[in-house]
Amino acid sequence: MARFVKHEERGPYQVKASNGEVFYVCGCGLSRNKPYCDGSHKRTQDEQEYTSTKGRPE
Repeated sequence: MARFVKHEERGPYQVKASNGEVFYVCGCGLSRNKPYCDGSHKRTQDEQEYTSTKGRPE
């Protein structure tokens, strides 16, 4: 069954591990290296909210 996943962030989430290492997790849904951020969100920074080819979800 297909699911609609709503990504509300336009940038990554910063996650700090217990050993002090920092990771960035994709928040936009466009990364090709999920769950990690690859910078793909930079392409969407000039878009308006709720723009999609399928319209705004209810």
